[in-house]
Amino acid sequence: MLRVKSPQDFAAGIVFILIGAAGLIFGRDLAVGTAARMGPGYFPILLSFLIIAIGLFVSARGLTLEGPPIEQIHIRPIFFVLAAILVAGFVIQTVGLAITSIIVAVVAAYARREVNLVETIALGVGMGVFSVLVFVYGLGQPLPAWWGN
Repeated sequence: MLRVKSPQDFAAGIVFILIGAAGLIFGRDLAVGTAARMGPGYFPILLSFLIIAIGLFVSARGLTLEGPPIEQIHIRPIFFVLAAILVAGFVIQTVGLAITSIIVAVVAAYARREVNLVETIALGVGMGVFSVLVFVYGLGQPLPAWWGN
């Protein structure tokens, strides 16, 4: 009988296999084509098989190598990171990309127990300036850069 020696690796491998299988199921109606004439399903199907192969490899490691047990799920980081993403989606059109970056940095920082607000705002300002320079001015994306644009 097989014994799982590394539950973390084994579970991660199963998740990879499930994600790859979902990709195959959702992409089954797309035309695959050939390597010379790729259809819209060629890359997603190829990528799904690659993800399944990685999952099989990682699961096999979980059966052969000793490793740590699965850790308890921490709700706080999940909640604050998802909240930051949702807040970004709701406020970006009204306050612009620069201020949204600061807000997202502050909300996501609370995923940790110790939050240094000055450091977090400095990070948000840096992210905002970088995002505006790259996406709005560099790439010409149709995003409001600042409040009121």
